[in-house]
Amino acid sequence: MPKRAQKRLFSKVKAVKANARERVGQPKPERVIDAEPRESKKRKPKHKPTLQEIIDQVD
Repeated sequence: MPKRAQKRLFSKVKAVKANARERVGQPKPERVIDAEPRESKKRKPKHKPTLQEIIDQVD
């Protein structure tokens, strides 16, 4: 029968995080996302419109 692994009592990562929380404080729980419409984030057209397209838009 294999031996059971012993439970570790000390974790370096947990100790470093606890130390940072004491010095700096708790991190903010979440970031606020701006409520911008999707159209404002769209790319601009790559090419200028042709003369024919400009004339069609006016009519």
